[in-house]
Amino acid sequence: MIINVPENSDFSIHNIPFGIFSTADRSPRAGVAIGEHILDLAAVAELDVFDFNTAILEKEVLNDFIALGKSITNKVRRDIQHWLQDENSVLADKPELFVLQSEAQIHMPVYIGDYTDFYSSIEHATNVGIMFRGPENALMPNWKHIPVGYHGRASSIVASGLPMHRPKGQTLPKDAEAPIYGPCQRLDFELEMGFITGKNTNLGESIATEDAEDYIFGMVLLNDWSARDIQKWEYVPLGPFLAKNFASHISPWIVTLEALEPFRVSGPKQEPKVLPYLAYEGNKNYDIKLQVGIQPEGAEEQVVCNSNFKYMYWNMAQQLAHHTVNGCNINVGDLYGSGTISGKDENSYGSMLELAWMGTKPLKMKDGSERKFINDGDTVIIRGHSEKDGKRVGFGEVSAKVLPAK
Repeated sequence: MIINVPENSDFSIHNIPFGIFSTADRSPRAGVAIGEHILDLAAVAELDVFDFNTAILEKEVLNDFIALGKSITNKVRRDIQHWLQDENSVLADKPELFVLQSEAQIHMPVYIGDYTDFYSSIEHATNVGIMFRGPENALMPNWKHIPVGYHGRASSIVASGLPMHRPKGQTLPKDAEAPIYGPCQRLDFELEMGFITGKNTNLGESIATEDAEDYIFGMVLLNDWSARDIQKWEYVPLGPFLAKNFASHISPWIVTLEALEPFRVSGPKQEPKVLPYLAYEGNKNYDIKLQVGIQPEGAEEQVVCNSNFKYMYWNMAQQLAHHTVNGCNINVGDLYGSGTISGKDENSYGSMLELAWMGTKPLKMKDGSERKFINDGDTVIIRGHSEKDGKRVGFGEVSAKVLPAK
């Protein structure tokens, strides 16, 4: 290897995820994460090794690079893998091509024009249904027939590390007859993953499940913050609004579907049988281990959740097929959230709503405090990686500190 990659690094030679970074002497540009470093793609382009218009590597987002198509972006990834392992390659003896991640500023990887969030974990949907409607009516009648989702707000999706302020809004306190206005009292994280589309479609076109992965460039970690008390008051009759659009954080490095190929697994059995346009063949789920930690201000982090993306009832191909079945057009850089990812046991629940069961089972922190929901000063950290046969492909982390309401 031309550059040292620490053992168990998320950014191994098997990964090569794409992102945008800047340094003190140069503006935002494209790079790939390798170990603790970033390979500067704009600088590599100056070696005249790419056969496309490399000016797009100097842009502040990856949209135009992704739009070149997988025939080109996958070749770039494979070439980098080869060069990094060849002591005589174009990267040899050129330390100036590499930047330490700790010395760079990481930016949003893409311009997100549209954002859709799904609700595709049967364990999460069942838990929420039990809490709000009782066990006899946990899942709504349509849940096993369609990948339920809603259109979110793209403008408030931000990169990992950016602090966020506690949202304000209307809530209806218990036994109150009229709502009040003020800071959210039940701030929650949502453990999610997101996929980013790499091709456009025209209005009126649909994407079949068997073709959906051709339209998916890669994946990121997603923390889709929620204000549960605001949500409870506003969600009838039209669903999520202010409780969901004040901030969502994504991890900065886009892991390609090709890097995740070795980690495909079968998904849960879907009963009743889905309609033909949602039917699929092969393994469409991915074994991605996920972890959530809460770090109180000035205290040690407490891991509160260990889950896995493989639990998802509805997979990404079905989500994209359903999203476009009505002719809805998609664009390069659009983001699609999985919905909260919960597993089968209490330690794998992907939200505080479930982990503390609506505040009735507070979580103990290492500093002796308790959490029913997220406090001011808390930093929530989500991590994810896949590992098999000595290969590790990871996402790094998405983290954000909660500041008091403005």
